[in-house]
Amino acid sequence: MTVNRRDVLKRLTVGAVAVAALPGTQLGKKDDTPSFHGPHQAGIFTPSQRNAVFAAFDVVGSLRPALQTLTTRARFLTTGGEPPAGPITAPPADNGVLGPVVPADRLTITVSVGASLFDGRFGLAARKPLTLTTMGVFPGDALDPAWCHGDLLLQICADNPDTVHHALRDIARATRGSLLLRYRRAGFLSPPRPAGTPRNLLGFKDGTSNPVEAEGAELIWAGAGEPDWAAGGSYQVLRFIRMHTEFWDRVSLAEQEAIIGRRRDSGAPLDGVRELDQPDYERDPSGVVIPLDAHIRLANPRTAETANSRILRRPYNYDDGMVPGGDLDAGLIFCAYQQDLRRGFEAVQKRLAEDPLNDYLRPFGGGYFFALPGVTSKEDWYGRALLG
Repeated sequence: MTVNRRDVLKRLTVGAVAVAALPGTQLGKKDDTPSFHGPHQAGIFTPSQRNAVFAAFDVVGSLRPALQTLTTRARFLTTGGEPPAGPITAPPADNGVLGPVVPADRLTITVSVGASLFDGRFGLAARKPLTLTTMGVFPGDALDPAWCHGDLLLQICADNPDTVHHALRDIARATRGSLLLRYRRAGFLSPPRPAGTPRNLLGFKDGTSNPVEAEGAELIWAGAGEPDWAAGGSYQVLRFIRMHTEFWDRVSLAEQEAIIGRRRDSGAPLDGVRELDQPDYERDPSGVVIPLDAHIRLANPRTAETANSRILRRPYNYDDGMVPGGDLDAGLIFCAYQQDLRRGFEAVQKRLAEDPLNDYLRPFGGGYFFALPGVTSKEDWYGRALLG
């Protein structure tokens, strides 16, 4: 039986008004205000907001006061409210970008630490998470040191871009003298078109087969062997990936779909009909339908041996002008969480070494980080257990 992709698209569109997103797409409702307090930080399993900025800082002052100040500002910004009035002769307490009352706007601020924070400056060398290292260079990388690593990473996400800008600006002002901005990159999440998981700038849906929150204990949150303070945290991978969209746009649709292993219109695997259909590799051992080197097949072979290498992807698109030569500087901010860097991202990356998609991608920055455990109460603050 021949499946007409136009018919599939019509079936996927039915009910799109009633269903904001398919399970696992992480696209949330605007009235869902994430809680700032809890055993885990918001911004990991939180349904993805439409806008984000990833900002790395170097610690140039005292660490403890910086983290305490960061907590105070993040708690207020994510809750919202009216900024306190200061002396009439002093600068305003708030920059006013969001008006006289700061809206919560589903803002999340997720704080992670890099391997460099444990280099001895703060007496934390013996408390480093088990597999936290400096991200190395993988085949095909063209890493620019100006876009790599950092002592602290802030992942700031909200429904509107001015909320994200406001939060970063507020935090940078409050921590001036303690934290020095190393790099920042803003991203956006496309709306579902026409339904289901949002698309990346190659036109394909990105994030269909993510783990769900119930799988967090096995796949995402810090596991056995980690320092006691790390309970509730997670390893984070950040990769800035420039897409060679000019070259991709010259490739036939059939070849694009063979490279990815999914239909571009519906997101369905090449042996399926709907986006959430599971590819059946056992029935296609020679790769007749889904090529053996298709991206989805390499990334997640769906075997018992690779089941524990699944990672939680939280990607954002970016579009930032041009690169020398006139090509677009556009692509993907790849962000992913996992329980173990070697078992998760690095295992996946090794499988992707022969991925034909690599010809159209150029990673140029990012790093490895560890997302701190959540702030559990009004008396708690980021990194309190780490610093003791």
